[in-house]
Amino acid sequence: MHWLRNLGGSMSVDATMHVVRPGRRDAYLDWLQMLTGTGLVLFIAFHTLLTASIIFGAGALDGVAGALEALHLDTLAHIFVPILFFMHFIIAARKIPFRFEGQEAIWRDARLLNHRDTWLWLVQAGSAMIILVMGAIHMWTNINDEAILAATSTARVQSGGWFLFYLILVPLVQLHVFIGVYRIGVKWGFITDATRPKAVKILTIAFGCVLAIALIALARYATMTV
Repeated sequence: MHWLRNLGGSMSVDATMHVVRPGRRDAYLDWLQMLTGTGLVLFIAFHTLLTASIIFGAGALDGVAGALEALHLDTLAHIFVPILFFMHFIIAARKIPFRFEGQEAIWRDARLLNHRDTWLWLVQAGSAMIILVMGAIHMWTNINDEAILAATSTARVQSGGWFLFYLILVPLVQLHVFIGVYRIGVKWGFITDATRPKAVKILTIAFGCVLAIALIALARYATMTV
């Protein structure tokens, strides 16, 4: 990093460094990344509420799922969510270094800078790789199910290693989503330097509450007899 001239803490800009302005294509891709990410955030929020209805019993989940099926929203989700999912990953992946040299450099720079937002980006990028595989498996399994039913969902969670699978996937998805919301807010100016501490506090509390609800729902799936 040519612009790091003093390891004691102060930094100066190298006069020979050229600023590369992002092109119009990158700007469009950034917008598309934000829009696909926002769409997935809304879906995850809705999906979390749907799956959390199991907390109130099998009838509650079947009732909500039945209403969605009557409106054919489940079919629309099966079509558009995978498209959003893979489109978002492909667009976002252009900023992730896949070569070992690039990964080594970014970890070195992150330790040197020791900046919260840099670490959050690394966590988001790392979780994205795991979510890509596990999320694809989850979507494929749900698409192949004839309908969303409490009996089907509980049977799946209680069989094989599915409980452990979701015990890993659920927190990762929620963490990825909330970091994404924060980064969207910062990048597009919704969260400013003045509002950042308050925004971080609100998002942290919201993350804890949503994660707790999601894990309680998972526990219900794992223990319920239908």
